[in-house]
Amino acid sequence: MGDIFKQKTNTMYTVKKFITCCMLGSLLLVGCKSWNKTQKGAVIGTAAGAGAGAVIGRASGNTAMGAIIGAAVGGGAGAIIGHKMDKQAQEIKSNVKGVKVERVGEGIVVEFNNKILFGFDRSDLTAEAKTGLSDLVTVLNQYPDTNIEIQGHTDSKGTDSYNEKLSKRRADAVADYLSNRGIRSGRLTRRGYGEDVPKYDNSSADGQAQNRRVEFLIAANEKMQAEAKKESGN
Repeated sequence: MGDIFKQKTNTMYTVKKFITCCMLGSLLLVGCKSWNKTQKGAVIGTAAGAGAGAVIGRASGNTAMGAIIGAAVGGGAGAIIGHKMDKQAQEIKSNVKGVKVERVGEGIVVEFNNKILFGFDRSDLTAEAKTGLSDLVTVLNQYPDTNIEIQGHTDSKGTDSYNEKLSKRRADAVADYLSNRGIRSGRLTRRGYGEDVPKYDNSSADGQAQNRRVEFLIAANEKMQAEAKKESGN
């Protein structure tokens, strides 16, 4: 029974990797000079794959979809990690208000939008933001064997350069807050993507507001991976 389960898990993982490679291959054939901002966002994460993983967007102009790929191990070990992430994701949903929590592959994506974290065109955290982040810290400290990538994003208003700097300041503000409350700095990676990875429609005010967001990509660190491989016999 265990062998069948491992076989199925490995097959699913192989299929996911194949689909990802096909997506990236088709993107490269297009030629980066002709890409729009959404298309550029599709491959931006592949260069950031170490640690907590990467974001791959859709190049079709649709809302970007996230997938944590950099830290995936697959097989029986991946299934064990996934089970631990299921539990952590449920605790985040239950204890942190106003966030979107999605289980993706062997990791978790947690999204805070701009209305919760920052005032307009600002990078200092609001009182509401600090409450939500403190609740998140409580959960994260219960799972010390994970890496956390903090990504800042903006809408399409303003210049590319300004938005990139603003998104980086916001990612830094969130990471500093977590670090000051007991999250080891070695667990944290900070990235500012500006307007390059939209998940929502920038042609509407509501979509722009949702694109002004900070996302947490949570994935297993080397210790959790090693323990999962040992437990599964991978």
